[in-house]
Amino acid sequence: MSQKTKVCLTIAGLDPSGGAGIIADIKTFRAFGCFPVAAATSLTFQNTQGVFGAVHQSAATLRGQVEPIFDDCTVDAVKTGMLPTLEVIAETARLITMAKLKNVIVDPVVRSTSGFDLISDEALRGLITDLFPIADLVTPNIPEAERIAEMTITSEVDIHAAAAKIQALGARNVLIKGGHGVRDRGLATDHLFRDGRTERFEAEFIETTSTHGTGCTLSAAIAANMALGFDLIESVGRAKAFVHEAIRTAPQLGKGNSPINI
Repeated sequence: MSQKTKVCLTIAGLDPSGGAGIIADIKTFRAFGCFPVAAATSLTFQNTQGVFGAVHQSAATLRGQVEPIFDDCTVDAVKTGMLPTLEVIAETARLITMAKLKNVIVDPVVRSTSGFDLISDEALRGLITDLFPIADLVTPNIPEAERIAEMTITSEVDIHAAAAKIQALGARNVLIKGGHGVRDRGLATDHLFRDGRTERFEAEFIETTSTHGTGCTLSAAIAANMALGFDLIESVGRAKAFVHEAIRTAPQLGKGNSPINI
């Protein structure tokens, strides 16, 4: 491939139903004209109705997938999704640091839409310690932010307090996604905290169950746009618009939470 083409790497779990995880990331990277490469951290058993189990990969298996990619081409951005164990988290951080990757987006996936816990408390602490300090952006939704910040979020004031706690844990920039719980004038508002400032990204809240893979898609879209040279604010804005349209035009597949249209 020509290195004029931007290469985006996803390190995340495999959702065989195609709505989330590395398949969603790959589709998103392609939607923005980037070339996708991927490493699977876990083989999950799921569909639109829920997650029924998973077989996690080892650090050696992850390394075996990623190192040949680094040997062959320049990776312009990376996003991480489901990192289920301490060893996989530590190896992910080591690989990103070793390759001196730029445009690192960490989506701290801790629980599926259906309520399946995807990471233990011990692994979450490792994620915070090892990956938050090397990330350009951390993208929790409200339930994830609650678990990381160890607090309940019911208002915009709480969102600001949670972001401060997450930044105190080592994250330079934090995007708390507004699709869960906190409503403001019928809007889904995402809050970006960076350099002591807050940016709001608003879109009409769509009442729907077509939400499978929204978080994966948003973080992948941010990574793709940063690879293309857009700054953080532009990348978040473009990614949010992309996800909003994908929710609005969701194909209504499956018997549970439909995937979005990517």
